[in-house]
Amino acid sequence: MRTVIRGGRLIDPAHHLDTVTDLFIAGGRIAGVGRAPDGFTAERVIDARERIVCPGLIDLCARLREPGQEHKATIASEARAAAAAGITTLVCPPDTDPVIDEPAVVELIRRRAEAAGQARVLTLGALTYRLRGERLAEMAALQDAGCVGVSDGGRPIANTLVLRRALEYAATFGLTVFLTPLDAWLGHGLAHEGQVATRMGLSGIPTAAETGTLARDLELIRDIGVRVHFCRLSSARSVELVARARAEGLPVTADVAVHHLHLTEVDLAGFDSHCHVRPPLRGARDRDALRSGLANGVLDALCSDHQPHEPDAKQAPFGDTEPGISGLDTLLGLSVRLARDETLSLPVVVERLTCGPARILGIDSGHLGTGATADLCIFDPDTDWRVAPDTLHSRGQNSPFLGWELPGRVSHTLLEGRVVYGDDRGPT
Repeated sequence: MRTVIRGGRLIDPAHHLDTVTDLFIAGGRIAGVGRAPDGFTAERVIDARERIVCPGLIDLCARLREPGQEHKATIASEARAAAAAGITTLVCPPDTDPVIDEPAVVELIRRRAEAAGQARVLTLGALTYRLRGERLAEMAALQDAGCVGVSDGGRPIANTLVLRRALEYAATFGLTVFLTPLDAWLGHGLAHEGQVATRMGLSGIPTAAETGTLARDLELIRDIGVRVHFCRLSSARSVELVARARAEGLPVTADVAVHHLHLTEVDLAGFDSHCHVRPPLRGARDRDALRSGLANGVLDALCSDHQPHEPDAKQAPFGDTEPGISGLDTLLGLSVRLARDETLSLPVVVERLTCGPARILGIDSGHLGTGATADLCIFDPDTDWRVAPDTLHSRGQNSPFLGWELPGRVSHTLLEGRVVYGDDRGPT
C-alpha cells in the first residue's frame, strides 16, 4: 500500500537527518523523503504532526521464551508487545529450549515469527553445543540457516582454550561473537558487592567478575582479530576498558541494558525482587559512566534485555527469585526519558536504538534512505504514559518501573510498510 506520513519530525541518524518533512512509502520500502516520487498517489495518509518519525527500533536482546518456555511467553505475544513499543526487529539469544545450536531450531523460530507477522525476529546461534562451554557448535551451519551472529547466551565460557577455539572458528566465517563478560566463579552472587549488599545480607558480585573476564576476552581478540560485541556492560571500569580497546583499533562494540541507566543498587531497598537482575545494578558512579559511554559512542546500543517471567518467579524470597526484567514495553520510554533529562540528545537516543544496533548486526536496517525497508516508529515524545499492568503488552509483568510516568507514547509502528500497531487515521 502506498502511504504518506505527513508533517512529522523525521530523525534518521544514519543519514544525519533531523527535519520536519513528509515520508513516502510504496511496496514496503521508502519511496521518497521530502518529495513524492513521480506518479505517486497515496492510498493511506498518516498524520504525524508533532510526532517523531524514526526507523523502527532494533532490540539486541529479547528472550521470547519460545521454544521451551511458552508458559511464560510466546513469540506471538512478545512480537505484539514489540510492535506496541515501536520495535520492529528483535534479536533472540540462543538460550532457548532446545538451544539454538542446530539449523532446525533457527527455522522453527523463523516460521513462528513470520506467522505472528508483528516483528522481525533474528537469531543468535550458540557458540558451543547446548551452551555447555565444552565443544564447539556448528557455527557455519547456523550462519547458513540465517543466524546473524553467535553467542554464549549469557552463559560465559569458563574454559579459556575452548573460548579461544570458538573465537578462531567464528573469525574464519566472519561471524560476530556476542559475549557476556562474567566470571563463572565470581558471578554467583545476588547483588553488586558493596555496602548495600552487605547491609542487606546478600551475597555480592564484584565488579571484577565483569572486568576480569572482559580483560581476558580483549586479549584474545587482540590475538585473533575476531569481531566481538560485549553484551550488557554494567560498570564504569568496563566502559574504560572498551574505550581503550577501541582506541587501539580492536574490532569491539558494546551495549547496555536501559534499566542500568536508571536504577542503582539502592533500588534493592525492601528486597525488591523486580530489581534482581544480571548483571546486577551497581553504584551511581557506574550508572553515570554508562550514560557517558552511551553519549560519547563507547557504548553503541541500548537494549531491553527483555526477560518475561510469571508472577511466581518474583514472589519468593529475594535469593530464590528469577533475575530479569520484562523490558520491551519500557525500552522507548526509558530511552526518551534520557533525552528529556538532557543526559543524551534525542537524535543520539534514536541512533543507539536503530542504526547503532543495525551496524553491530551487519544488517541493512535502522535507516530511512530511499529504497530501505519501511520499518518505522512514530511516537509523541511529549505525551507521558503510566507504566501499569493494564498498559503493558508483554506477557511478562515483572517490571521495577510499575507506577513510573514515561514519555514517548507510540502512535504507529510499521513493518515493511504495514501498520502493525496504531490507527490508520493517524495519531489521536
